[in-house]
Amino acid sequence: MDHLSFLQAIVIGFVQGITELFPVSSLGHSVLIPAWLGGSWQSLVTQESSPESPYLAFIVGLHVATALALLIVFRRDWVKIITGFFTTVRNRRIETVHERLAWLIIIATIPVGIAGLVLEHLLRTVFAKPLAASIFLTLNGLILFAGERLRRRVPGAVEADESRTDTDDDIVHKVRPFDAAWVGTLQIGALFAGISRSGITMVGGLLRGLSHEEAVRFSFLLATPVIFAAGVYKVPDLFGPLGNGIRPQVIVGSIVAFVASYFAATFLVRWFKTRTLIPFGVYCVVFGLVSAVHFS
Repeated sequence: MDHLSFLQAIVIGFVQGITELFPVSSLGHSVLIPAWLGGSWQSLVTQESSPESPYLAFIVGLHVATALALLIVFRRDWVKIITGFFTTVRNRRIETVHERLAWLIIIATIPVGIAGLVLEHLLRTVFAKPLAASIFLTLNGLILFAGERLRRRVPGAVEADESRTDTDDDIVHKVRPFDAAWVGTLQIGALFAGISRSGITMVGGLLRGLSHEEAVRFSFLLATPVIFAAGVYKVPDLFGPLGNGIRPQVIVGSIVAFVASYFAATFLVRWFKTRTLIPFGVYCVVFGLVSAVHFS
């Protein structure tokens, strides 16, 4: 690939950190932004759809940084969830809110974990191209619109009670194991460049009666092990030939992605206390359609 500059590492790290958590698809933006900028940036898009590439090794580092940011933002929850998991293993029963939440996350992670191992390479090499990403980004926006419209028909769907402080308790009382598996399966859509993991899982949560605040929280808890595992699975690439010449850029880009992800997560948790997915849907449809026309 063309030499990955520190400026490119910073820009892509920032975009990755924001778009991985905003419901607008980080994979889609990692294809579209370099394609729009052209020149040496355009070559990164070509590398994205290659079977093996230094650019993909670089993206791996950014994914790990994003997962670490989520772990820190929800650190108190994760301590309780991990403790709850080991408690259920020891006692062979599920009793508390966080014990139940631990198993809901495990159930939701299994489908996308299997699909990622089997399909990630195929879908990336086929669909990680500007025109395809533009189409899927437009579809992502339509999914967000549909989710907001359909949630109004869900029996008992109301926004979170601001007087309540235990959002996790509300989540586990609304989400059954079957619901967790269904929402988790929706994450498979994020293997297509342009479909947002957080967006599609939030829609799934809304359609299961969660409020926006509960849905974004559940979405981020589900995303953390998936993003982290996807990154760690390919980390060896950074220590092999694919990492040669880009390791300093990986460090810089990952730091930027970590900071961007941290602020994106805290911003979105506040945003969805009172607001909806509609602005993100508008952005995806507009940017997707303009990009589709440009790259067709």
